[in-house]
Amino acid sequence: MTIDRRQFACAILLAGAGASVRAAAPASAAMQSLPSGLIKAPDGSWVAPDIARVMQRGELVVAMLGSDSPPFFHVKDGKLVGTDVRMAQQLAAELKVPLRIDRAPGSFDEVIGRVASGRADMGISKLSRTLGRAQSVRFTEPYLRLKHALMLNRVEFARFSHRRKIEDVLRDYRGTLGVIANSSFATNYAPRNFPAAKLVTFPTWELVVEAVINGKVVAAYRDELEIRRMLAADPGLALKLRIVAIKDLEDTLGIAVGYRDEALLALANQYLVQAAEK
Repeated sequence: MTIDRRQFACAILLAGAGASVRAAAPASAAMQSLPSGLIKAPDGSWVAPDIARVMQRGELVVAMLGSDSPPFFHVKDGKLVGTDVRMAQQLAAELKVPLRIDRAPGSFDEVIGRVASGRADMGISKLSRTLGRAQSVRFTEPYLRLKHALMLNRVEFARFSHRRKIEDVLRDYRGTLGVIANSSFATNYAPRNFPAAKLVTFPTWELVVEAVINGKVVAAYRDELEIRRMLAADPGLALKLRIVAIKDLEDTLGIAVGYRDEALLALANQYLVQAAEK
């Protein structure tokens, strides 16, 4: 027996709202759902309501930050590439639908907002798994773990520390600390780990780095990968800047899905387990 697109959409809405499809839908549509809540997809497979929603729409919508962050996502030769981009492409292939990457978000928190509001099915954008974000979305298990690090202006930090040991200064750091606005380091990690610091936010990481180099802020706070990558690109900065890795603090990255999208979450988790690229 076949079902037209209107019946299929009706079954998705009823199942997603927790209603009984068998009782509320027409007989022809009710036969296309199971007591378990699974819905018959256009290709004949039985899928969960959140998976059916993606198939009915005919595309997987993934939210991703608008500014580049290589090697995770960046434009190269006019094409969007990177590890996070490949994950999004492979997940869409698993669902047998085209991929649409939404790069409208101007911050990492806006990526989370896109997923929380239902405007995107997933957020794949070097997203840190934080307690605050976990209140509106669900995260997969981590696909990458990064150490926290500080980038210090050598001259300004020496003035600020007054010859105290660096460990003693950072344990109760009260100087200026540059972070990217609306990032996990601005809204979660810095207030928790450096509560006495004078937090200074900047729209982009490039502006944070510039502020540290010029001495406008004493230190910058981000994951170790980004800080070391920046110094590797310009080794001469090591004369002005110093890296301090914080070995007991981790930034775990995960894929975000809507809080009700249990099947999409399970699919993404299983994908991460089986993915050839770790």
